[in-house]
Amino acid sequence: MNLPHFTPAGAKKLCARCAAVAFLLGGGVAAQAGSVNAAPSPDGFDTVPDRTSLSFAHSPSGTRVGTANSAEARPGLSTVKLYVADYMLRHGDGSAEDRELGQRMIRDSDDGAASQAYAKYPHSIDAVASEYGLTATRGAAFWGNSSTSTADTVTFLEAKKATDPSSPILGWMATAAPVAADGTTQDWGTSTLPSVVGTKWGWSDYGPDIVASASFGPDFSVAANTYGSKEQHTSDVEGAFGPERTPAPDQVSVRELIERLDTTDNPVVSQLATAIPPEWTLPADILPAP
Repeated sequence: MNLPHFTPAGAKKLCARCAAVAFLLGGGVAAQAGSVNAAPSPDGFDTVPDRTSLSFAHSPSGTRVGTANSAEARPGLSTVKLYVADYMLRHGDGSAEDRELGQRMIRDSDDGAASQAYAKYPHSIDAVASEYGLTATRGAAFWGNSSTSTADTVTFLEAKKATDPSSPILGWMATAAPVAADGTTQDWGTSTLPSVVGTKWGWSDYGPDIVASASFGPDFSVAANTYGSKEQHTSDVEGAFGPERTPAPDQVSVRELIERLDTTDNPVVSQLATAIPPEWTLPADILPAP
């Protein structure tokens, strides 16, 4: 594709953004991007209905925000697969089978893979809870009956980003399948927030509706759990944060820039454009002349 002439400042910003995306597409996670893209703004946590527990952490500042029930132990659903996979990768036998099970558990939310992994490592959830200080997290005879809190999930994600930013778990969350192994679409809840890089979803197959989601971005982590539907869950999550940022009149989104510049229908470029959050902007004057 043909690139325009960039000003030094504009080129520096573009390089920072593209480096972060290239790192992500290469299997890592740009955990220290800082100013590369903006975290969502937790402006409406006091409006979240009691049916939803919600937690948010901003990495650079160390600021944490949570609903009054954010530390409440709730059904962990498939979000506890994060804990099983973490234990298996760090304390397991290092086999290719373990890595494959972990990938299927996180990317595809494959329950069969989780059952196989948990049968092999039945103390994995409790061990991870002890190691990371997850006070509301408890394992059960069946992994799907284990409990955790949104505060614990955020603590776990922030710890992984800080101590193990190249963890396959974060990479698998960032490349989650559009449709889970059981046919559930994975595109709701915390994944709808601005600047999200990766997400793990959870839902109940039996009884009343219970859903959960947990996401991370370059400088934040967020988790939610709702006694209700996916639609209620997403509405509660989105209502807790400020409106999505749009480029100022003198700014253009990086995604739009790449789409304008690419005239070759290059699938790699298309993947790059899709991966870039719409909040990433550059000065509009770097656009090529029509």
